[in-house]
Amino acid sequence: MTDFDDIRPYRDDEVRPTLNRLLADPEFTDAVARLRFPKANQWFGWALKPLVKAKLTQQLASINDVEGFQHVVEKYMASMMATRVKALTSSGLDKLDKKTAYLFISNHRDIAMDPAFVNWVLYHNNSNTLRIAIGDNLLTKPFVSDLMRLNKSFIVNRSAQAPREKLKAAKYLSSYIHHSICNEHSSIWIAQREGRAKDGFDKTNSAVLGMIALNKPKTEELATYIRQLRIVPVSISYELDPCDAAKARELYLQRTQGSYQKEEHEDVKSIAMGIAGDKGNVHLAFGDILDADYRDTDELVAALDKQILGNYVLHATNCFAYEMLHNQVPAVNYGVNNTPYNPAQLTAEKAAFAARMAAIPEGQREIALGIYANPVVSKLSNPI
Repeated sequence: MTDFDDIRPYRDDEVRPTLNRLLADPEFTDAVARLRFPKANQWFGWALKPLVKAKLTQQLASINDVEGFQHVVEKYMASMMATRVKALTSSGLDKLDKKTAYLFISNHRDIAMDPAFVNWVLYHNNSNTLRIAIGDNLLTKPFVSDLMRLNKSFIVNRSAQAPREKLKAAKYLSSYIHHSICNEHSSIWIAQREGRAKDGFDKTNSAVLGMIALNKPKTEELATYIRQLRIVPVSISYELDPCDAAKARELYLQRTQGSYQKEEHEDVKSIAMGIAGDKGNVHLAFGDILDADYRDTDELVAALDKQILGNYVLHATNCFAYEMLHNQVPAVNYGVNNTPYNPAQLTAEKAAFAARMAAIPEGQREIALGIYANPVVSKLSNPI
């Protein structure tokens, strides 16, 4: 086994055998049918699946490398965005070199769509696409693992239990990230924390940056090592969260029962829900490279948090939720045009959002409102 074979994305020579394996997997065909035709599949799945398999076989027949596969993914993304995204906007990308490799660290709201949107913006800016960190806890089905690794994902070992094994896995991952950026000149995306920020508060887990620094030679200054990685903070914000009701239910059960036990393959269902659900307007803000003389990871965490929060673009839905939850109009700006929030100008939009919240069970509704309102709380608490 060569270095990182067990976690790295698939190479070009592995693409065709993997696609053949996927096309022979009925679970893969079934998943695509459910995602593309959710209503029809409930009644006519038996008829749809052979048609879906035939279409997939046709679409993938000439694909023999990663770039070709990503062209197919791009078409599926475009189809999804045409119906599930009002507008995808971005800022800050003009400060980055299109051919340079970066370590993009972003807030985390959606399992698949966060890195997918970052990749989409890079792809359509003629920049190199990136390698995506994905936890092995999400790879509960073989076809999901194959799909992710075909699309330049690498595996993060989260199943290790013993402290020694956890440290070994973290060092291995740290080494791979450095190798990818500095030796293979391939950008990396990783979330600022393990798991999504289900409550709407974006906060970097210091363990993530501690892991990134594990590969640093003992004789090298932290700031020197960090500069090699060219860390770029990324803030992603959604007008609507397709998983808002599911997140609210999970948080509600944690609070009322003390714990929450995920169902089998629940994360795979969340991935599908995030892809298929309405997202409204989405904004991606690329920050400045972290290149100060950081003395420790705490300073690095603070710098990352400051940019992710400072660059985060609020949506009207965030303001609606804050107003409904706290009974006051927040003194904030929202949207890419930085418009002062005035609810009198958004009565129809506010009514539509209120109806969305009303569909959530009463006991969970306040939590759902918090998911949207808490970014406003963060902005008001940390004016920049």
